[in-house]
Parts: sequence; structure tokens; C-alpha cells
Amino acid sequence: MRAVYADSINPDNPLAGLVVGERPEPQAAEGWATVRVMASALNHHDLWSLRGVGLSAEQLPMILGCDAAGVDEDGNEVVVHAVVGDPAAGDGDETLDPKRSLLSERHQGTLADLVTVPRRNLVPKPEGMTWTDAACLPTAWLTAYRMLTTRGRLRDGGSVLVQGAGGGVATAAIVLAGALGARVYATSRDAAKRENAAGLGATVLAPGARLPERVDVVIETVGEATFDHSVKSTKPGGRIVVSGSTSGHLATVDLRRIFFLQQEVVGSTMGTRDELAALLELMAARKIAPVVDTVFDFADARGAFERLAAGAGFGKIVLDHQG
Repeated sequence: MRAVYADSINPDNPLAGLVVGERPEPQAAEGWATVRVMASALNHHDLWSLRGVGLSAEQLPMILGCDAAGVDEDGNEVVVHAVVGDPAAGDGDETLDPKRSLLSERHQGTLADLVTVPRRNLVPKPEGMTWTDAACLPTAWLTAYRMLTTRGRLRDGGSVLVQGAGGGVATAAIVLAGALGARVYATSRDAAKRENAAGLGATVLAPGARLPERVDVVIETVGEATFDHSVKSTKPGGRIVVSGSTSGHLATVDLRRIFFLQQEVVGSTMGTRDELAALLELMAARKIAPVVDTVFDFADARGAFERLAAGAGFGKIVLDHQG
């Protein structure tokens, strides 16, 4: 079958280990299902894997990819949940399972004609949702949804600051926060990305700029470069929800502000299968479409990775598997 996989690890030049070629078809274990992938989406997780973060040379070759939508063996149209928990852990919050992994870490990923996953990880695709849109949701959009709702406890009529507009999670957070009834502010160093964020309904500012108000929730994926601004922009009792640190993970924090204003710094990672189902329901009910940067034919997967690595996109980069 066709697949996009890591054949070697290169921390300095991740695309050097990327191969678009043939891999054996997977065999589903007991309790697992096989999905014929119709569309998949790229994430920065794929580039980190090619750099050897969370993936060792002993695990290669590894098919990349966390996001997919397709058809299972029974003909059901499904969206694949990427978090694989320990079966012995039961039906709790799989994001808190210390033995959890994402597809393409211990198990082969979604950038292939076929992928096998635990049957529980299949979520029905809403009728009428396109394959492209459905493939965008299981990682970045699910992460943003959990940050805003479960972890951020965003109330209707609340306010949100999204740091670093342009990334997959940040873009999703802008759209979802607006759909949830919030006033949304967004920052970016890039003027074009600020303009795109404004088009999604956000009030845009340069990094570090003073907001018109302190916010209930900050969506923080940038880390070191923006964290002080995030703390200063959060109202008393507000929450800074962190799911990434692309600019560095050693942020300096004025603890006096944290305790005096009773702010919360909250970690968040991916989301649960039930949260993915709730996200799909929200998207379908509100007719919300994810922000798609570019759709590439599967054969041009390398071009898709080059665009991801260049950081030029705004929204999700998708692979169409049907060609």
C-alpha cells in the first residue's frame, strides 16, 4: 500500500528521512479495526517524529500521521481518534493514562491507504461533512476544543486570548472560541497571519500588545516568548491553558501575580474520544468548517511536508488519498 513514513532520523534536516513509497498492508489485532483512509492531515508532531522526538531509530520504519477520516470494514464513515490508551485502564480519560501514545509513536500512523486502530477509536463522521474537513479535526482541533472547554472552562460571553495565530491549534481555537460565544483576541508576529486571524473574527494585536481587557482564558502554545504577556493579560481567577512551547519551554513567571490574582496555569494534551465526538457534533450543528491551508494529492506528500516545515501555512495541510 502507499504510505508516507520515516525511514531515518535527522534532527537537523527532518525531511531527509521522509519517504513516500510502499509498505505492507497492516493486519488488525483482536479488538482493532482497519480503516481505508480517504483523507489525512499533517501536524508538527510529524516533523518532530522525523527529528527523533518520541521516535527512536529502532522503531523505524514508522508510518507518520495522527489525523484521518475514512471507511471501516463495515462501510461506516468514521473519524479516527489518535490517542491510544492502555486497554487495562478502562474507559477513563485516556489523555491522563501514563502509557498512552499517539498514532505514529508506537503504532503505525494514518498517512497510508490503510490504518489499524482500536475499534473504540472510531467516531462516526457526521453526514455531509467532507473528508477533508473531518481529517483536520482529531489532533489540532481536538486539542483546541479541550483547551477551551474541559481545561479552560470557557463560559458563554467570556473572553479568550490566542497566542501565535497561524498554527493549527491556535487557528482552531480562534474559530471555536467564537463559535462558543467568546470575544477573541489573537497575536502574531506575521502581519499576513494577523490579517487571516482577523478574517476569522479575532481582534488582532502584535505580540506583547496591551489588550482592551483582561481575558478569562489564554490559549498558550508559543511558550517562552509569550508567557509573560499571557500572565499579564489574564484577569483575576482566569486560566492560562498550555499545550505547547514552540518558542522554548523555560518561561519566566512572576509568581506574585499568579497567587495574588488567583490565576491558574493549566496543562492540556490532546483530548478524549468522547470530546472528539462532541467536537464533531458541534462542528456539524453549527456548520463550522475547519481552516484548511492547502490540500495536496497523496502522491505530492513531500510537497505538503515542505510547506509544513516552512511554516508558511495558515490552517491545516491535508492529503487527499482518493487520487
